[in-house]
Amino acid sequence: MTDRTPVVVAARRTPIGEAGGKLRNLTADCLAAPVLRAALDDVGAPPVDDVLLGNVLGPGGNPARVAALRAGLGVDVPGMTIDRQCASGLSAITTAAAMLRAGAGDWYLAGGVESASTAPWRAWRPDSPTEPPRFYSRAPFAPAELGDPDMGPAADLVAAEAGVPRERQDAFAARSHARAVAAQAEGRFDDELVPVGGIAVDQRPRPGFGPERLARFRPAFTPDGTATAANSCGISDGAAVVVITTEDNRRRLGLPGLRLAGARTCGVEPGRLGLGAVPAMRALLAEHDPEVVEFTEAFAGQVLACLDAVGIDERTSGPDGGAIALGHPWGASGAVLVVRLFSRMVRADGPRTGLAALSSGGGLGVATVWERVG
Repeated sequence: MTDRTPVVVAARRTPIGEAGGKLRNLTADCLAAPVLRAALDDVGAPPVDDVLLGNVLGPGGNPARVAALRAGLGVDVPGMTIDRQCASGLSAITTAAAMLRAGAGDWYLAGGVESASTAPWRAWRPDSPTEPPRFYSRAPFAPAELGDPDMGPAADLVAAEAGVPRERQDAFAARSHARAVAAQAEGRFDDELVPVGGIAVDQRPRPGFGPERLARFRPAFTPDGTATAANSCGISDGAAVVVITTEDNRRRLGLPGLRLAGARTCGVEPGRLGLGAVPAMRALLAEHDPEVVEFTEAFAGQVLACLDAVGIDERTSGPDGGAIALGHPWGASGAVLVVRLFSRMVRADGPRTGLAALSSGGGLGVATVWERVG
């Protein structure tokens, strides 16, 4: 009997650059292509059945297909681009896993990419030819009558309702930076990184970014809020990709990997979008007890509210720092979580089980549980 359980056998990412920084001239396909190539070469370049990439603010035109062609995968390799906002990269991986289980193919490249620096301007069409276009920064996440707040004010609301004080948020953000700086210094990111645009290390982690310094920052989104520019993520550029195949293929080739033990996608009230991951995590934690957690750190208060709601010790999350320190390339961030688990669990022969989860615009949440095999 064949075993089509999905297993990640390679995982790579670019360094994460701040928007307008050193990766500012690289479009989404140019960021993703070298990572696709590197991840595939890590396992001997088997024939690829499909390429699935998450992307939020790209130019359209199916960036996954463009990146696959740019990577030299061949004109016969298709591509599909997925938009589930910040959860796009992780959803691309779970979608590839579902296709694998269904027998649609045996080898997939999946992940995400975001080039906030090169994202096109967006505008609503004017009502008449004499009127100017109306530019907008983001598409609606939900009908206005249901509540469709911007991310920052929504994070302030969630933190306030969960009783997460400013001091705790600043301490969490400081720990994220300290962990990322230490991981950089000790080379714990090196084997997962694919240099692009002349950079080989993440650009955002800041030494000496302690709670006292963070306390000087003013509220960024609402006058009495607790989310600041320092305890929130940065807008970023980057790409992350995994190779996913069947357990039969993994075993035949003798590769170590991460076996997908569970995945859930859920929805919550759009006005409290930061809590989207909570029901997805609860469903998985009822059956699994992960040793390490990777949760996209969009806003410290929002992350802490989610972890508290499901009973996860905040110190378990992001052992090498998270998006507050590294940056948040929206379409790629969910895939970055799996790359980080792969490095910590497989490359470093670390914990046996891990959780990757995040909340997303519109009140969505995706959570996955992984087990080290091989």
